[in-house]
Amino acid sequence: MSNMNVDVFSQRIEKLHSKIQELLECNITKTNSEQQIIIDAQTIIDAFEELNKVIEELLTASEELKVTRTAVEKERQRYQDLFEFAPDGYLVTNMVGTIQEANYVAATLLGVQQKYLVGKPLILFIAQQDRQSFRSQMNNFQERLNWELNLKPRGEKPFPAMIKASAVYKLQEKQVGWRWLLCNISERKKTEEMLHRAYDELEIRVVERTAELVKANKKLLNEITERKRAESQLLHLAFHDTLTGLANRAAFMNRLSHAINYSKRHSDYLFAVLFIDLDRFKLINDSLGHLNGDQLLLATASRLQICVRSIDTAARLGGDEFTILLEGIQDVSDVITVAERIQQELALPFELEGQEVFITASIGIALSSTVSYKHPEEVLRDADTAMYQAKMQGRARYKLFNSDMYANALAKLQLETDLRRAIERLEFRVYYQPIVSLTNGSILGFEALLRWQHPEHGLLNPADFISLAEETGLIFYIGKWVLHEACRQMQAWRMCHDSNLLEKISVNLSLKQFSQPDLIEQIGQILHSTGLDAGTLTLEITENVIVANDDKITATFLQLREMGIQLSIDDFGTGHSSLSRLYNFPISVLKIDRSFISLMSANQNNLEIIEIIVTLARKLGVDVLAEGVETKEQLEFLRNLKCEYGQGHFFSVPLDSSSAEALIIANPHW
Repeated sequence: MSNMNVDVFSQRIEKLHSKIQELLECNITKTNSEQQIIIDAQTIIDAFEELNKVIEELLTASEELKVTRTAVEKERQRYQDLFEFAPDGYLVTNMVGTIQEANYVAATLLGVQQKYLVGKPLILFIAQQDRQSFRSQMNNFQERLNWELNLKPRGEKPFPAMIKASAVYKLQEKQVGWRWLLCNISERKKTEEMLHRAYDELEIRVVERTAELVKANKKLLNEITERKRAESQLLHLAFHDTLTGLANRAAFMNRLSHAINYSKRHSDYLFAVLFIDLDRFKLINDSLGHLNGDQLLLATASRLQICVRSIDTAARLGGDEFTILLEGIQDVSDVITVAERIQQELALPFELEGQEVFITASIGIALSSTVSYKHPEEVLRDADTAMYQAKMQGRARYKLFNSDMYANALAKLQLETDLRRAIERLEFRVYYQPIVSLTNGSILGFEALLRWQHPEHGLLNPADFISLAEETGLIFYIGKWVLHEACRQMQAWRMCHDSNLLEKISVNLSLKQFSQPDLIEQIGQILHSTGLDAGTLTLEITENVIVANDDKITATFLQLREMGIQLSIDDFGTGHSSLSRLYNFPISVLKIDRSFISLMSANQNNLEIIEIIVTLARKLGVDVLAEGVETKEQLEFLRNLKCEYGQGHFFSVPLDSSSAEALIIANPHW
């Protein structure tokens, strides 16, 4: 209810109160008739009833006023919160600009606490250069105004701000002051300045770039002729080898593709591809240097061109690999004639920096009549396969491709695939063949022998896959696994059984494995993880390791001996090791190859060789182990020679781990 209604009620109550008072006083001062008394009493009662009604209305109005005041207080508090927590500075001034209210942000912007800010003229916080403008705006604007000027906080540097002002009115629509919104626009100004600078820089760069483009366009016009010449040269380079000038792989394959398509249309048309790889080129390249190697390749290309007709195509595929496409030949004899002529030309000495160099080549030949070729890659593949066959058979020769070569290549590829899967599927096994002391006839230890449990071909011996494992590099993983498994198994047996009966576990190590720079670290980690003593481990190597005559290998042997690991020469007598090298190697055991033992009774020379090996071992201060012992007579002969150890089917075939453990428990003596 409004204040006007409250005043009306107050007036009515006052009027009724006066009337009742008059009636009471009148009754006291004069005596009235009974009828008059009744009339006056009724009048008083009516007045009291009206008074009560007005009082009730007044109480209702009072309750409504309380509710209104509560709502007004909430609204005032909400306004106060918005005022205090506004993100920008907010001020209220009177008409002359004296600050009456200020929020926290305004106080922070002006550098004065809120309680000290009230009562201060706003103009004190306007930068000196903008005060005149501020006064002018204050005198002129009526309702709202936005403008920019610089604020000067107390004790700080001025900063640019956006000022918004609006009039404050009372209920009677009379203006009583101003509301001010202060917003710091320093960052915006900086951004605008950066944009202006960037725009100016961009204008400069556009001008500079335009000048550059004009210059580049002029240069481009001058280079058009040169570019056409270069394109012609690039076209030549795209199809020719840069070193020799022969056709390159792309040109050769393109020409070969044409030959295949022509042969499909003309059944009597024959062609052949010769794949030529120089023998020992790497040795010459490494010893005489790459520059001389390039000169040798250049001279080889010249000699190859002598051997072919103008319709044929000689190409260099890369490195020391060359190919020749012979087109329109009569039969295979034409190809053989060219291959033999190439061999004759290359057999002549090459002179490199005054030094004569001799070189040979391995040549693979693929005839179009052998296979119905569809793609040039197939012809090149078969010629390459035949070339590798020539290398494997001794080099410096040629081989004609046949279907058996392809089948063997596929079988080798399949074996490699199976070998990789064997690692993933854990198909490898370690078998153990006992090493017997010929002095007391008891088991001294075991040789760990790798086997492959192939899912289709059954149990395979290392001879079936080790060379491929070495060629593909898989030997590194397989060899590490075998060594770890053998050491783990030996340590398990030594912990469960009498360790005095199990003194040695022998594991084969290939020459390829010695190329690993971390071989010593690998072996050390395996011994540490399995707990096996280094003195229990013997590593077997073949004579080709000694023949390699590598100082790094010798250093590796010495490190192994320092660790306490023994070294054994396997298949001794079948290789070409130097006795002087053998003397300097830190070996502990010589193993006589089984071929000498098996022919012992049939050939007197074998007996003498065995005696010589045993005598040599004694001179070197190493023990002797005889492999392939299969009969009692062989055992007796070896004992008479004082051969320390024996191994063979006479004692036991290689056993899986469970069968080998049963043999350990049985503890037989021979």
